[in-house]
Amino acid sequence: MELTIQPIVTEKATKLTDKLNRYTFRVSEEANKYQIKDLVEKLYGVKVVSVNTAVVRGKNKSRYTKSGLLRGKTAGYKKAFITIGEGQTIDLYSNI
Repeated sequence: MELTIQPIVTEKATKLTDKLNRYTFRVSEEANKYQIKDLVEKLYGVKVVSVNTAVVRGKNKSRYTKSGLLRGKTAGYKKAFITIGEGQTIDLYSNI
């Protein structure tokens, strides 16, 4: 099983980082909290205090075109909220 992890950089996620030292990541759906904790500690070299997960459902989308109404659905994913130790940071922009 290949575990993937991608940071989510939005206004809401940035506010969580500033206030609570909590980072948001998009992770593999089959990953559990222990695997996510180990992966973040290995990749970023920080001490993880807690991991909370949420499964985000896909949304229904529709748009009008010349040929008529097109309907579809966006893909669902799993989101992980990682709280790290006091005084530690994760540099999300170092890989760019």
